[in-house]
Amino acid sequence: MAHVANELLEQDIEAYLTQHENKSMLRFITCGSVDDGKSTLIGRLLYDSKLVFDDHLSALISDSKRIGTQGGDLDFALLVDGLAAEREQGITIDVAYRFFSTEQRKFIVADTPGHEQYTRNMVTGASTAELAVILIDARKGVLTQTRRHSYLVSLLGIRHVVLAINKLDLVDYSEEVFDGIVADYQSFAEGIGISSFTAIPISALGGDNISERSLHTPWYKGPTLIEHLENVDVDDERSRGPFRFPVQWVNRPDLDFRGYAGQIAGGRIQVGGAVRIVPSGAESTITRIVTADGDLSEAITGQSVTLCLADAIDISRGDLIADAQAPPSVADQFECHLIWMAEEEMLPGRPYVLKIGGRTVAATVSQPKYEVNVNSLVHQASKTLGLNSIGVCNLSLDQPIPFDPYVENRETGGFILVDRFTNATVAAGLLHFGLRRADNVHWQAVEVDKVRRSEMNNQRPAVIWFTGLSGSGKSTIANTVEQRLFDLGHRTYLLDGDNIRHGLNHDLGFTDADRVENVRRVAEVAKLMVDAGLIVLCSFISPFRAERQLARELVGEGEFVEVFVDVSLEVAEQRDHKGLYAKARRGELDNFTGIDSPYEEPENPDVHLHTSGSLTIEAAADEVLGHLYQSGILSDPR
Repeated sequence: MAHVANELLEQDIEAYLTQHENKSMLRFITCGSVDDGKSTLIGRLLYDSKLVFDDHLSALISDSKRIGTQGGDLDFALLVDGLAAEREQGITIDVAYRFFSTEQRKFIVADTPGHEQYTRNMVTGASTAELAVILIDARKGVLTQTRRHSYLVSLLGIRHVVLAINKLDLVDYSEEVFDGIVADYQSFAEGIGISSFTAIPISALGGDNISERSLHTPWYKGPTLIEHLENVDVDDERSRGPFRFPVQWVNRPDLDFRGYAGQIAGGRIQVGGAVRIVPSGAESTITRIVTADGDLSEAITGQSVTLCLADAIDISRGDLIADAQAPPSVADQFECHLIWMAEEEMLPGRPYVLKIGGRTVAATVSQPKYEVNVNSLVHQASKTLGLNSIGVCNLSLDQPIPFDPYVENRETGGFILVDRFTNATVAAGLLHFGLRRADNVHWQAVEVDKVRRSEMNNQRPAVIWFTGLSGSGKSTIANTVEQRLFDLGHRTYLLDGDNIRHGLNHDLGFTDADRVENVRRVAEVAKLMVDAGLIVLCSFISPFRAERQLARELVGEGEFVEVFVDVSLEVAEQRDHKGLYAKARRGELDNFTGIDSPYEEPENPDVHLHTSGSLTIEAAADEVLGHLYQSGILSDPR
């Protein structure tokens, strides 16, 4: 290493490693406005903690002379800004994680980007942090980005905040400048829930008040940055709440052992402690706390253990083992903060996958109650959320889950949303509370059900969903199929895209969000009609796979038939008797499918009708009816 000062490391490596292993760990982030010195600060911390290897130090010296910003002197930011684009622009784009250690503690620090367009990266870095170092350029004071990142720090539940007023050397180490910035920040911080913070005057480049007290600031009596990081108490705070243990894995290596593995997300547990399994409500006591190094009598937050119970209880991955006297709430509808992290905007009503702890469920999000302007913190109306946007929404799940409000437990109150088709993480969320209507609204038992209605109608109910471009012929084919079914004596109903927009969906436009809601409403109506024992035909462009899949999942197995009426765009335009394609080409119609709005073709439709060629309407109807007979929806008249 470049300048090893630890004699124990030189004399007894095993003793050093044992000492190092038993140190506590602190995760923190650095954030603030562009050019406030975040990367330089982390580079200085790495340098001062003697964790820069000889080859890295040589490269740093060379790079500082070649592309550095300090006139040939060491540019510590280059130790962190690893992306070529970062070095070229002198900014941080991605989240850079670095490890360093002192004699007292180990640290993992996330250097988060300062630009507004990388807010999602900052959120990623902050999601596991226990402390935030917010940097301010002493020459500039509190800026918009300072307020933005402070709001996110407060929102994400980071309770320990260091206000590092950097580049004090450029204002002659002025105590008046320091005090003025602290006063400005304090008046702002109180309004966003940051009740206390530690302010430290520093020069990251010069090393002032980083690891050693600076002679340039005799007026400052507080700790250095390293002293504060070494001594801030976060462990007791995390263990103070009620016991929470999300089950990650059921461990059963043989017939004589059954344990539940995971990491303690809150509180502490002892052998003999009473616990409740949520959501089932079953209760038991802890008989063993098992680790790779042997059994424990007690375990606390952050430890990964396997718990054994006195009773044989049906417990699965995603269940929560909790304090029997203080169990979490259970709900399937919530208010939440949502931080949107995808390039594609949020579509209210679209089904997503929600992951919280070890549990994975289906979820839909409502239109935002409001979006937070992260620059001014003003609440503003919004129909959706775009990249890096933050809003408050209602969330609906397909099953109840155990949870705590995020402000009480970040592990059991934080979640992510995942796109069902790409598996990309599209949002991070913070649960506020369960909606009371989720507890008060229940299914009303009825005597006449779908089975009895189907028997009376002498048919098997189903949804026949026709999808395709405008002009593909889907409405004409659907109408012909209904006529044939009606002539055969079946009870049917046809839901057509144009007709629905005269009534049920007259309030919707043609944006992606409105199209999602259009199909969602129709799918719910079709579900009710199937429950009434009808064969319901739906003719809608329905351009997105996610919503067509939602419609399929709303009804029972074998009750949904997707018919893809496939036509080339060229042929569809030739059949444009309404003149819609022509208007879209002239720019008179926005969000027209096939022109400036996408159509996602079915990947595995139940029936695939190619209507660009010589296929007649009657022949297409024959193919659909043939599938209905083959699948058992219709009984073969023979």
